[in-house]
Amino acid sequence: MKTRMLTLFCFTIGIVFIISHYLELPFTAFITKVLIMPPLMAIFILNLRRDSKRLHKFMFAGLFFSWVGDVLLEIPGGGEIMFMAGLGGFLLSLLMFAFVFFTTPGKNEVFHGRFYLLIPVLLYGIAMGLYLNKYLGEMRLPVIVYETAMIAMLAGAVSRIGKVNRTSYIMVLAGAILFIISDSVLAVNKFVNPVTRSTLIIMGTYIAAQWLITVGYIKQFTQKFS
Repeated sequence: MKTRMLTLFCFTIGIVFIISHYLELPFTAFITKVLIMPPLMAIFILNLRRDSKRLHKFMFAGLFFSWVGDVLLEIPGGGEIMFMAGLGGFLLSLLMFAFVFFTTPGKNEVFHGRFYLLIPVLLYGIAMGLYLNKYLGEMRLPVIVYETAMIAMLAGAVSRIGKVNRTSYIMVLAGAILFIISDSVLAVNKFVNPVTRSTLIIMGTYIAAQWLITVGYIKQFTQKFS
């Protein structure tokens, strides 16, 4: 029940943020952006509080750094400095997620006969990098580093196949894909051309991604929610 209420709160806050952004209410947008990730972190703690696995700490760190990125990116008047700081927060988040996914206990089937599953991931990373390259200017290196971490996170999600139950695998993979979509639209909107309804697309996919990754990870260890 608590998980359902926290999920409802998370998505409701997300909707309020999107509306606030379009109505140009910076203070409301900032407050609601700050409140998106805490419900997911609470869901994580409530459902895995009795389990002290080392990977849980890295997974929670990933959620925490996502929250840090959210806060820094939404600071009113933050400019490029806060954008870079926020990018750093999300970079750490992606690295935490990638580490957790790749080190999930079990035989790594992707590196033992099913490498072909990574081909679409690598092709997308290369295509996106080539597409953005001429628009990045001085941001080329930071964006390349970030994109590499992003693709590593998605590859890590793919590599969980055969290690976890089907529900957990599909949810985390779907979340990773939505995370990539959110960041890709953000990059195109910032560096190439404005994207119609960009905030709705970016935040809608982002919130869904974080929820799917969080709950999908929890389902790796338990099917019962607090």
